[in-house]
Amino acid sequence: MRRIVLLLTLMLALAPPAFAQGWQPQRPVEFVVAAGPGGGTDQFARLVQSVIQKHSLLRVPVIVSNKGGGAGTEAFVHGRASAGNPHVVVFGTNNVWLMPLITRVGYSLSDLRPVAAMAADEFILWTHTDAPWTDARALIAAARARNGTFRMGGSQARDTDHILTKQIERATGVSFTYVPFRSGGEVAVQLAGGHVDANTNNPAENLAQWRGGRVRPVCVFNQRRLALTEKVHNGVGWSDIPTCTEAGIGPQQFNMPRTVWLPARTTDAQMAFWHGLLDRVRQTPEWAAWIESGSQSAMWRTGAELEAFIREDEATNRRDFAAYGWLPE
Repeated sequence: MRRIVLLLTLMLALAPPAFAQGWQPQRPVEFVVAAGPGGGTDQFARLVQSVIQKHSLLRVPVIVSNKGGGAGTEAFVHGRASAGNPHVVVFGTNNVWLMPLITRVGYSLSDLRPVAAMAADEFILWTHTDAPWTDARALIAAARARNGTFRMGGSQARDTDHILTKQIERATGVSFTYVPFRSGGEVAVQLAGGHVDANTNNPAENLAQWRGGRVRPVCVFNQRRLALTEKVHNGVGWSDIPTCTEAGIGPQQFNMPRTVWLPARTTDAQMAFWHGLLDRVRQTPEWAAWIESGSQSAMWRTGAELEAFIREDEATNRRDFAAYGWLPE
């Protein structure tokens, strides 16, 4: 009898901590990324996948699939088609609720259930190292002189990077030619090659090119400088990047939530499972290191708080989109 008790105790101790009474995945899980490979949303989903695997938080495999077509709407349409399937988990941003405002898409917000907002990405104004301008003021002056032909690269059209570009235009009175690409990773490569004049990537998306000396940051859209003191290139690091307010341009602050969704018609027990699993992910050293890297700020919104945040952000952007002429006729 004692041997049986010891065996049961050992089995419980070795069981993955994310498992508890109630529903749990019974077959491979698909993490659907609303962007192409290499961008911030892709990195976010793959980080969650790697943490789950490293800490054995699931007994089933996790497969990441990129569905970035239609500015990420391909992923949300896939979520709609997966109604009732808790083995499909969609990774996005605020584009989930913004895209239906500006175009006719094959889904509505009610086709998905928000699980959590897990982080908020910071945004930096970047240029390539061959550019004659070396700071934000000079960049804006060059853009003004070029009278609308200055090329600002971004991930997707009428998505977060495009929204930030419009806010910079509104704050400075300067016009840009916005050039959309499939992901932040692709935008980074295009900027490093000098095919666009600037971009507004988050830190992780341009990091490799900065380390390689092909791009440089000119300002961060935050009220405070980034805290990370690590030097990246030529003795310059994250905390050395001036805020855009210091540099004399706006907006003062701009960030973007990283969000996770389930398809509609999944159960509350299935929602509770994924909420609990993601909560465990954010308590790991790997997650803490990602937050501390300076690419994003900590954020944890779920339930009613997250739903209220979505409603407020949707209303604010609806007003802005009307001013930009982006709302459908």
